[in-house]
Amino acid sequence: MSTTGMVFLGFGKYARADRIYALEPIMGEERGNGRRTLVWVEGIPDPIVASRTQETILEEMAEAAVVPRASRPRRPALRHPQLFGDEPAHETV
Repeated sequence: MSTTGMVFLGFGKYARADRIYALEPIMGEERGNGRRTLVWVEGIPDPIVASRTQETILEEMAEAAVVPRASRPRRPALRHPQLFGDEPAHETV
């Protein structure tokens, strides 16, 4: 799993986790030879055939949705003087 929210579907195929909207297990004789799950991705009219099970794909999607606090970019808190009634940050001479 990468930090970009990409989900590995197998055989070099990836999809963005936030663009996957449906998973359909392949059943019966259609399943096999690298055919486990149909993955419906926003913006792609036909499903992608994945060689991984829907459970495995769902696990990676869940991991992609959780961004650890330590890896989030830190920005300093800004206080706008007009919004908070503070004095201007600069001194006038």
